[in-house]
Amino acid sequence: MDSRKVREKFLQYFRDHGHEIVKSSSLVPKDDPTLLFTNAGMVQFKNLFLGLEKASYTRAASSQKCVRAGGKHNDLDQVGYTNRHHTFFEMLGNFSFGDYFKEGAIDMAWELMTIGYGLPEERLSVSIYKDDDEAYKIWNENIGLPDDRIMRFGEEDNFWSMGETGPCGPCSEIYVDQGPEIGCGKPTCSVDCDCDRYIEIWNLVFTQYNREPNGELTSLPKPNIDTGMGLERLAAVMQDVYSNYESDLFSDILKLIEQFAGSRYGQDRKSDISFRVIADHSRAVAFLIADGIMPSNEGRGYVLRRIIRRALRYGQVLGLKDTFLHRLTDTVVDVMGTDYPELVRSRRFIDEVVVNEEKRFADTLFHGLSILREEMDGLRSKERPTIPGGLVFRLYDTFGFPPDLVEDIARDEGFGVDMGGFDNAMAQQRAASQRSWKGSGAEEMPEIYRRLDSRGIECEFLGYETLSAQGTVISILKHGEEVDSARGDEQVEIILDQSPFYGESGGQVGDTGWIGNDGLRIEVVDTVRYPKNLIVHKGKVIEGMISVGDKVEAILDEARRRNIADNHTATHLLQAALRETLGEHVKQAGSYVGPERLRFDFTHFAQITPERLKEIEMRVNLNIQKNLPVTTQILPRDEAFKLGAIALFEERYGDQVRVMTIGDGVSRELCGGTHVTSTGEIGIFFLMSEGAVAAGIRRIEALTGEGGIREIQKEMENLKTISGILKTIPDQLVTRVEHLIGDYKEKEREIESLKARLATKQSEDLINTAKVINGVRVISQEVGAPNPKDLREFGDHLRDKLGSGIIVLGARANNKVFLLCRVTPDLIDKYDAGKIIKALSALVSGKGGGRKDMAEGGGTRISELKNALSKVYDMIAEHS
Repeated sequence: MDSRKVREKFLQYFRDHGHEIVKSSSLVPKDDPTLLFTNAGMVQFKNLFLGLEKASYTRAASSQKCVRAGGKHNDLDQVGYTNRHHTFFEMLGNFSFGDYFKEGAIDMAWELMTIGYGLPEERLSVSIYKDDDEAYKIWNENIGLPDDRIMRFGEEDNFWSMGETGPCGPCSEIYVDQGPEIGCGKPTCSVDCDCDRYIEIWNLVFTQYNREPNGELTSLPKPNIDTGMGLERLAAVMQDVYSNYESDLFSDILKLIEQFAGSRYGQDRKSDISFRVIADHSRAVAFLIADGIMPSNEGRGYVLRRIIRRALRYGQVLGLKDTFLHRLTDTVVDVMGTDYPELVRSRRFIDEVVVNEEKRFADTLFHGLSILREEMDGLRSKERPTIPGGLVFRLYDTFGFPPDLVEDIARDEGFGVDMGGFDNAMAQQRAASQRSWKGSGAEEMPEIYRRLDSRGIECEFLGYETLSAQGTVISILKHGEEVDSARGDEQVEIILDQSPFYGESGGQVGDTGWIGNDGLRIEVVDTVRYPKNLIVHKGKVIEGMISVGDKVEAILDEARRRNIADNHTATHLLQAALRETLGEHVKQAGSYVGPERLRFDFTHFAQITPERLKEIEMRVNLNIQKNLPVTTQILPRDEAFKLGAIALFEERYGDQVRVMTIGDGVSRELCGGTHVTSTGEIGIFFLMSEGAVAAGIRRIEALTGEGGIREIQKEMENLKTISGILKTIPDQLVTRVEHLIGDYKEKEREIESLKARLATKQSEDLINTAKVINGVRVISQEVGAPNPKDLREFGDHLRDKLGSGIIVLGARANNKVFLLCRVTPDLIDKYDAGKIIKALSALVSGKGGGRKDMAEGGGTRISELKNALSKVYDMIAEHS
């Protein structure tokens, strides 16, 4: 049974048993800043398990893409060394939210394994929590498993917890016996043995308790089921192969690696590690990039970059010299794209990102080796036999230079490596990264809003149809607590039963305006929205008193809302233009939509050329001039996606979604924001700037409407002013500036020529002042040089003229002393320029140093310069 049929059979079985088949969520977890990656099937259902959300179903099943390469669950370093560890894998799972419990979960799991997949019953064993007699009874009496194939284990192995407190419960694991020929041969071999005979294939978690802060377990009113089974392991079992890597999920990838390497997988144990690492990592790389993660030096991007470079490093072990990883990720798209269309949509983008990283890593090796050799030379001169862990970390963190390569080189050069110091530095860096990482989910909901939400308090949003509305006050908050009333000058948060005010979300700022009635006036300075329909109006009571139950009118700032709508619709036009111009890999990575400007962050791997920016700006403005209609529809989510609607985070939308369409499909996005009714209302789109905000993330800032016109007028006025200063007209300004720059460069060349002629004359004069001390020609003179750079150039010129000798030059400028010493190559065994400059700099109250052949220094005691230069002759004379 191929892996696609294995997956399809699982999902179809649970569909036939009343489960909602839920699409895999992104590898970037939403609303959970505690996770770097989605690492289990239950992640997207976490709020359902916690009772924070409700769904239209109580049973669900999914095939969830997962990554375990960072944080608590990190298998990265084990990948390649075992047959079953992966960074990326698919987790098949079925879930019950207060529906069926242990008996149902166990019955369905057994039926699917033995009848659905046809696995012989005698090959299956299970483990249960040591005190879970209920599970034992079901397995033993209902299923008929003999006692010797039901193992009881402790909390570490068979008790699952979401955290130190909260939902938890025992679990039961199903094992497949691969046969005695695979095992260790010991008569005591069983499911708890470390050998590979028994594979844990399916984990059934019975979430039936809540762990209190004091450690006490209390029963949940509605227990849940959470199961997880790795597709890769199941596919290997169903295809009767010993290793996951021998299944069809990896076969095409491994064949291509064999072509690159000119060797076969399975022929050499050490090479097989490299084969497995590269095959596994190519899958993780493709899926992570397709979900919008870009290589960087922090957070998720740091992990992705580490995965890429680890794959490339093992490619070196196999002797792969040319770029190869992007060809493997392309094969991953071929193998997995039918089931994960996001891979197909991002094929070109994945290829470009990986090629870019591969080329960067080639430079990494070159620069890393150069720095490492230079540092080893320094350590050798100081007779230090160990490369510091801090250096290893710097090479790895800054250049991505692998620590194992440092160890190999160090061993060849007779050095040890302080890997303990490296591990400490890595730990500190990761801790700092975790502290600074904000996650990608929404801001944590304050406790007071959770309480209101749990009571079913919500506010109906009317702002799509009207800018003012009557409403009833259903809650008043002061200082985070509910109150019955508030009066003049008090800061308040008001919740109405209905409101036209838009609460900040999706990058669009909240509305401002007024709430009041006869004798009451509240200035609303911000509006925020929390999950579901909790719209909170923040403001100040200007006059009167407000009480729960009051009838009020809510009126928002119409001009401000209009400007926000202009900018929001413009961001949709901008994204459409970016995708048309740069490619469909462009995905929104953040935005700000305010009344004064817009900001749009998006995924792209390189700076956008000025020509492309002009094209993008023109595309947006042409669509504004066409005055295209802007329409909205409420559609079933799947239907919206079939129409090509773009979603920021597809898996977080409900069954019904709001689709905003511009023209005849110029742009079609899922969006809950407020917009213009036709693009002509925007007026104008003026692109202000484009730049990088993070690795693989670009940012465009722009203005629309009156703001854009004012900015254009300002720039035109600046052009006129500059033209007046340069005595030309705006149309000829570029030509005029080019002429001025040309004149400036010509004058610079003339100055350099004069300086060279002067240096030649000065050199001849200074050479005549040379004194011969101990057979060495020595020059120590003050010269006119305005800065250290000119002093260096003059010293180089003088050295070339002198041939052999020691040169010490001093100069003064800006109340500072500059010093330079040059020792010709034939004398560096006896004289050290660094030591000479260090001694002289101390005389002028400064510091200095350098190499044996060239050193620089200086100080602030200008009065001592002449004395310092005269000391040079004594220093040389004393150095016999």
